[in-house]
Amino acid sequence: MSPISRRDVLAGLAASSAVSIVPVRGQEPQAPAAGGGPLLSGDERRQRADALLRYFAAIAPQLLRPPDGILKHPSVAPTLPGKEYSNNLWDWDTLWTSRGLFRLAELEHDESLKQKLCEHVSGSLLNFLEHAYAGGQIPIMMTPTVPDAFRIQGSNVPSRNQAKPVFGQLGLLAADQRGDAKWLEPHFDSILRFYDSWVTHNSSSIGLLVWGDDVAVGDDNDPTTFGRPFFSSANLLLNCLFYQDLLASAELARRLGRAADHERLRSQAKELAERVRTFCWDPRDSYYYTVDVQCFDRRAELIPNYPRGMDMSWKCLPTRIQMFTGFLPLWCGIAPQQNAQKLITTNYLADNRLCAQWGARSLSSLETMYSLKFSSNPSNWLGPVWIIVNYFVWKALQRYGYKKEADTLADKTILLLSRDLETHGSLNEYYHPDTGAALSHKGFIDWNLCVLEMI
Repeated sequence: MSPISRRDVLAGLAASSAVSIVPVRGQEPQAPAAGGGPLLSGDERRQRADALLRYFAAIAPQLLRPPDGILKHPSVAPTLPGKEYSNNLWDWDTLWTSRGLFRLAELEHDESLKQKLCEHVSGSLLNFLEHAYAGGQIPIMMTPTVPDAFRIQGSNVPSRNQAKPVFGQLGLLAADQRGDAKWLEPHFDSILRFYDSWVTHNSSSIGLLVWGDDVAVGDDNDPTTFGRPFFSSANLLLNCLFYQDLLASAELARRLGRAADHERLRSQAKELAERVRTFCWDPRDSYYYTVDVQCFDRRAELIPNYPRGMDMSWKCLPTRIQMFTGFLPLWCGIAPQQNAQKLITTNYLADNRLCAQWGARSLSSLETMYSLKFSSNPSNWLGPVWIIVNYFVWKALQRYGYKKEADTLADKTILLLSRDLETHGSLNEYYHPDTGAALSHKGFIDWNLCVLEMI
């Protein structure tokens, strides 16, 4: 069976429901609207938040999927029955959907929903771990009939990616809500083997992880990875997720009484954080960049009879493309306070290249590849507002003391989604950053639930 593409199913929507926007070039960025305080009055915020809560509360039970086929445990679906992806179990989507659903249960004081979620979130994780390969690799996506939709093994192509490192975070989320971690003990070594497989197959010479190729990397057409050579992109999304997952699993190891694993995972996370700080921070632009690690001194091979001269002292080069991923070292707390302040004031608050009317652009509007066109496969991360992007930036602003700015972004997100709900009766996957127009995939749920953490 051929791999199942997450975005193929949307191609037919392009003509009927997508908005194509050609960005205006040659204009200087303008100051972002309402960048320094709440946009909504207290009453309006409550009304709009309540509308979203009612919508999510009504659909939440439909996202809880019973065991089906090879998915032997109850799991969490990213979208409603009958919609595309409704029978898919995705890696990082499951984490964000689960976080949002637990927040819903908290806000609604719904103990019954919380208990059901404990079963389904734990089950989602077990479905993944029980389909791990002997070498530790875990599939990116599964269906009730297809255990490895992207065929991460069994192919002659050596560059296959595997699931994104989110399973420690998913396990810790479930353990926190259940009040214990013992249920995970028989499966914890599968998570450790998963980490070992990433390090074995995807470590670079500078200690950062690299994507093997550009398939299913999360932010699909991120130009720092999409179309780039195999094993060249030490993407910040991959490395910051891995850092956060190592910390989550270190905490799980502590709760399970595995002191040696606890210390080893924390040490591994600390080392990775230091490498992100060393290699990904760009002092010229005050920004964190994904780096290209394919830098080789080939003089001995190409001109063997000439003196080598000055050594090549660098092992990577920043891909100076301002993706939202530059905020991820702030989201997970890797960034020093001084660097975080420089990044936020210089690149987010100074103008509207990243801070837009309706949230944080996924790509700076000054980049040459900036585009707001509809795209089915890969989905478009070249400027549109995604709720998961707003969430990452919101968490970054909060973590580093920018409360007013975080409140503004929360209000933008609540307003954006509540207006979409008012207009269309459902939500969408991504949005026009300047008008708020829905651009793709009516009925999308998934990480849109993360808005509930902003309420």
